[in-house]
Amino acid sequence: MQNKKILIINGHPDQESFSYGISEAYKAGAESSSAEVKEIRIRELEFNPNLQFGYRKRTELEPDLLRAQEWIKWADHLVWVYPVWWGSVPAIMKGFIDRVFLPGFAFKKREGSVWWDKFLGGKTARLICTLDQPAWYYRIVYRSPSHYAMKKLTMQFVGVKKVRITTIGPIRLSKDTFRNKWLRKIEALGRQNK
Repeated sequence: MQNKKILIINGHPDQESFSYGISEAYKAGAESSSAEVKEIRIRELEFNPNLQFGYRKRTELEPDLLRAQEWIKWADHLVWVYPVWWGSVPAIMKGFIDRVFLPGFAFKKREGSVWWDKFLGGKTARLICTLDQPAWYYRIVYRSPSHYAMKKLTMQFVGVKKVRITTIGPIRLSKDTFRNKWLRKIEALGRQNK
């Protein structure tokens, strides 16, 4: 049986954040299972996050984004790690998605139709998000807008059908015991390649 190919994409702009601990825990678990693991730390990439002309006119991709596309194609399983800010993802992560998940790479709109072809089928994904509020509150009161956008309007839009979500919160007032418990859970997810 072939080892699973996992790409971890960290969307937090601060390398000292808990998101980096989460990425490392998942990576440690996945590597212990003999999975092949690659990692993209969006904050370390050199690129313009602004899709300046939308889809009207092509903006050439920087080398870091071309490599990101190669790694996304390579991966069986995409693991996104990021904080939820203002009910969404950090600006740098949104810019990465805008610039990388382009027509021709991730999907293609059909001529004269409202439908599209999905080019990233056959992959799975895990979204690991941190919040400064309890996960239940985000789900019940706000209806999890970032979860919906990432799962339905991004991953499933391009063909990644099976998307699981892990929500960790509240982080802001959390103690080390809370964080360490979550790091152990995340490492277990990595070992299971989920």
